[in-house]
Amino acid sequence: MSRIKEFNLPDLGEGLTEGEILAWLVSEGDTIELNQPIVEVETAKAAVEIPAKWAGQVRSIFHPEGSTVEVGTPIIAIDTDPGAGPVEASTTGAPAADLPTPSAASLAAVEIAPEEGMVEPGLIGGVAPGGRTAVLVGYGPRNAPAKRRPRKGASPERPAATPAASVPPAPAPAPAPAATPVTAAAAVAAATTVNGNGRPGGLVLAKPPVRKLAKDLGVDLGSLSGSGPLGSITREDVQRAASGTATAAEPPTVAAPATSAAAFGADREQRIPVKGVRRLTAENMSRSAFTAPHVTEFLTVDVTRAMKALDRLRGRREWRDVRVSPLLLVAKAVLLAVRRHPMVNSTWAGDEIVVKEYVNLGIAAATERGLIVPNIKDAGRLTLRELADALTDLVQTAKAGRTSPADMSGGTLTITNVGVFGVDTGTPILPPGESAILAFGAVREMPWVHKGKVRPRQVTTLGLSFDHRIIDGELGSKFLRDIGDFLADPEAALLAWT
Repeated sequence: MSRIKEFNLPDLGEGLTEGEILAWLVSEGDTIELNQPIVEVETAKAAVEIPAKWAGQVRSIFHPEGSTVEVGTPIIAIDTDPGAGPVEASTTGAPAADLPTPSAASLAAVEIAPEEGMVEPGLIGGVAPGGRTAVLVGYGPRNAPAKRRPRKGASPERPAATPAASVPPAPAPAPAPAATPVTAAAAVAAATTVNGNGRPGGLVLAKPPVRKLAKDLGVDLGSLSGSGPLGSITREDVQRAASGTATAAEPPTVAAPATSAAAFGADREQRIPVKGVRRLTAENMSRSAFTAPHVTEFLTVDVTRAMKALDRLRGRREWRDVRVSPLLLVAKAVLLAVRRHPMVNSTWAGDEIVVKEYVNLGIAAATERGLIVPNIKDAGRLTLRELADALTDLVQTAKAGRTSPADMSGGTLTITNVGVFGVDTGTPILPPGESAILAFGAVREMPWVHKGKVRPRQVTTLGLSFDHRIIDGELGSKFLRDIGDFLADPEAALLAWT
């Protein structure tokens, strides 16, 4: 058995088919141990570190950082017995001396593709990986060379060469005429037959917007050499010509444009590949937005008493080392409101509605790779202190990019805290499979009527989006009202509801 082991990219989560290599934690020649992290891979759900399956020495790394690899593809080769001397066997375990030698007949049957006119592997009519010929179903491989349709207005293509037997003998070359001086008219005629693009007949390859730009700037396209595909003239070519000095062909009386048009080329654009977490988020949001009929309701609440309760909680000895934020009270309010209205914590399953007796509370978190929604498993069974610790661990893990796929699956109800960005509220989109999501806005000091007088109070706005197939207006309104009642006076609500 070969001592060189190829480690394939494992399946990192349900339904994931590929991953992007973020960073290699080892290099070729390094000695590694069993279960030592060797590579960091980002999937559509999270970034995870993959441990080594064998101990030994790294022989080869097959894919560089930044490449996307399908599940099951080898990513690294490990020598499991580096002290046994040089490797004389192939990766399949067969010694090099035992490999079969190709016969002369098999070598003669190998046809080498010509360098010119080769077809890219995998294209129709070309040689695909593995020696196959890529063809459409129902069609054989192409035997005749491909022909391109002549452009409109261009001179017709030269006909293909006929067999030598049908070609008449070429006449004897005529003696060269004596050199004659070239007149100015002849020089102008010769110049008009070939433009600056090297194309006969005065034809210039340029898109209509480029032609209009050249007309506005007074640039002659025929005097330019194109830098685009097939020698076409681009906007940059025209702008460079417009910003330069006037050419000798222009009359001295023609003044150059006073100012050049603003450049909007590719050099002022940034292209970000849509992959990983961002791609999964986009797919989920699009599917949810156009599948579940969304309804959003808003409620503005005086949370002055809730902020004072948090201050008293921070002052207690057993809470001094705990991160206490308004989100903690919002989460507790949602969990208590779910007990009073369990239908909110459910899923639409087509022919039935599945009501969950557990709450996997999702907390939307913004990370460098995009929006993720990890959830606290069975959050309804946690005490207030346990809920605070779980929220702290969830946020810290998400910011560090270490959230596992398991922590982001199975959510039943979600809170998105847009208040940390100074936003009052929003109309959030439901995560797929959930029936409600609460947006928690910023807490601001605002004028508020309190006990018949206008006073400065701490005020926030809540936004609840829900699936109208499951939650009707009455249920959604009562659920949101109960959350607001808890935040308006959390101590009284805890005494009355628990």
